[in-house]
Amino acid sequence: MNPMPPSGKRRSARRGPVVSAALTLAASVTAAAALVACGGDSDAPSSEGSRTAAPDASSFSEKTASPMESKASEAAESARASASEAEASASERADEFEASVSADTERANQAAEKALKDVDGRGNAMADVSMTGKPRSETGGVLASVVTFTNRTDEKADFAVQVDFRDSSGKTVETRYIGTEDLEPGKRAQRYAISHEPPEPKLSAKLVKAQRY
Repeated sequence: MNPMPPSGKRRSARRGPVVSAALTLAASVTAAAALVACGGDSDAPSSEGSRTAAPDASSFSEKTASPMESKASEAAESARASASEAEASASERADEFEASVSADTERANQAAEKALKDVDGRGNAMADVSMTGKPRSETGGVLASVVTFTNRTDEKADFAVQVDFRDSSGKTVETRYIGTEDLEPGKRAQRYAISHEPPEPKLSAKLVKAQRY
């Protein structure tokens, strides 16, 4: 009978395959870990990365207008332009009308001054003309009186009046001539007699002459 090998040798022989297997397993695990690590750095999409994220609408600074929105915007702009043109046209017509009225008033006043040059006394129409003061609060502090003409005849008539602005002593400081033309029978017309003198000294308006012609 063969003698039993020494116990130390027997243990070495049994451990050899085990150690080899352990080393092989460790190498496999290390290689697998290396592959996983390399795979994380590769360009291949992962299952998480393959999902496409929805764009954040709040990150867009502008939105592309739809054809319907574009047409609505163009229509609104056209309407604003038309309104602006209409407003400018109305303003121009108002300015022209105001200028024409002023021109007619000035012409009538000049005609009134001429008509009163040869009138003796107070004229023939004192009963057809009246005058009332206008509050300074309504005229911006300007002294003004409203002259009312009434045509009591059955024909068109022109009227002319002389208004004197006098100081407290009765002295005439300023004279204004006011007129109206082509006043229809039975109709009334009103004009302003406005003083161009400064507020002080205070003046009062006096109807001096009234002529129908």
